[in-house]
Amino acid sequence: MTYLETVEFLYARLPYFTRDGKSAIKNDLHNTIKLCEILGNPQNKFKCIHVAGTNGKGSVSNMLSAIFQAHGYKTGLYTSPHLKDFRERIRINGEMISEQFVIEFTEKIIPYLEEIQPSFFEITVAMCFDYFANQGIEYAIIETGLGGRLDSTNIINPILSVITNIGMDHSDLLGDTLQKIAFEKAGIIKQSISVVIGESSNDTDSVFEEKAKSCNATIYFADRNVRFYNTEIETDLKGIYQEKNSVTVLQAIEVLKTMNIPFNDYTVAKALQNVRGLTHFRGRWEILNQKPLTIADTGHNAHGLSLVIQQLKKEKYNTLHIVFGMVKDKDRKPIIELLPKDATYYFCQPNLRRALDSNTLKEECELLGLKGQAYPSVFVAYEAAKENANEHDLIFIGGSTFVVAEVL
Repeated sequence: MTYLETVEFLYARLPYFTRDGKSAIKNDLHNTIKLCEILGNPQNKFKCIHVAGTNGKGSVSNMLSAIFQAHGYKTGLYTSPHLKDFRERIRINGEMISEQFVIEFTEKIIPYLEEIQPSFFEITVAMCFDYFANQGIEYAIIETGLGGRLDSTNIINPILSVITNIGMDHSDLLGDTLQKIAFEKAGIIKQSISVVIGESSNDTDSVFEEKAKSCNATIYFADRNVRFYNTEIETDLKGIYQEKNSVTVLQAIEVLKTMNIPFNDYTVAKALQNVRGLTHFRGRWEILNQKPLTIADTGHNAHGLSLVIQQLKKEKYNTLHIVFGMVKDKDRKPIIELLPKDATYYFCQPNLRRALDSNTLKEECELLGLKGQAYPSVFVAYEAAKENANEHDLIFIGGSTFVVAEVL
């Protein structure tokens, strides 16, 4: 198969959360363990850091990768989902996995598909571990997909676990309270392995503390470390929420230094100022155009979007145009209630089975005081926004990772 045929084969043959939603999730680690055993357990051949959380785990993972890269380490980075190309999920020093490796790996595991019946995500995780081991990386930053306890990535034995924060998202899969969601995320805490919690909360701190105690794991709450707030942290990732992510990263680096990894403060600072350049990270408060100012952000739950809306309020513009779409398995009302009522909306639906119909979205938003038109695709909605906006306006694109992906 060619590369494109290979990726289409994986999409078509395997349960895929992006397309199928909840039905694609496997609630145990059996398949990933079995696949990796066939491959010779590649996940044990490099050191790794495991990153979970409701929001910010992609940013934290990319920041950490940038820091390791800037110090000269051959660094693997696994994130999901991708925005434009499947290969974005698996990178070494910012460079995507080769098309040839994707082809060869897929051909290698085809004989086992019928027996194991893995999901798309399980195959991707095994591919990542196999590639990193094959390429002889020194460190890997591994971002969880959903949750943590039963996430396919959770077969690794990291040198450090990081949990960014807890918010209400994927409650149909992870639980309908913050405590239940925290319990799932806390599943990445391992025996005697330190854990960094990015944002403390009265609702969830005890969950993490109890899990850490049961594992004899030292726990650090980054936002309680006062010295980070006396430091001006600069990063090329411009969302205001990156301040919290940066503090999480600096706490992680401080813990890693105790493991005799010789990080240099100047190099750390320079790496944070060049995350995009080092890892090619995209989609977080990304400025696509200046006149009119056009910003895309992948925030897609109430916890994350609340910070995005805060930042929008600080921008100067004549009229705010919002290109907005969602998937249908989200708790939509808390999100819609956050959106500014003084904007013009272009309701759209990304091109996937899980997309919420744009007319349904329009109707639900109108009931909560938002005004706009429904469009059949992201492209048509974005073109309409560009046509209506003048150079002193602001166009914001968001609501779903998949809306941003189609614009990019």
